[in-house]
Amino acid sequence: MAIFGKKDAPKEQEVTTVVKTPSSVLQHHVLFASVIKKPRITEKSALLTDKNVYTFEIHKNASKYDVRDAIMALYNVTPTKVHIVNQAPRTSMSRARGRKMVVHGMRKAYVYLKKGDRIELV
Repeated sequence: MAIFGKKDAPKEQEVTTVVKTPSSVLQHHVLFASVIKKPRITEKSALLTDKNVYTFEIHKNASKYDVRDAIMALYNVTPTKVHIVNQAPRTSMSRARGRKMVVHGMRKAYVYLKKGDRIELV
């Protein structure tokens, strides 16, 4: 007894397959210019360039592998290792005006290069 009607004959169904790939194969497309904000040129980073270590300010969601790929694409050098440091924002009192001041946080990357490789920042 069919209230809504008879069932039709089964139609050919589309076959869909799900292929699982490891996460290392799936790469998200990242613009290399957005990974590296700017080179960080300070007194400390100038001393580190003698040891083939360069400092860059990077995007807050960038990983070591994103930084490595961006350096390879933008500067045509291969980094040997990359260290990432998160600098938290902090507040302090201004001595001159007595106001509360905020030093903004950032994320920076130390990029180590092979001996003989150089990056021209200026």
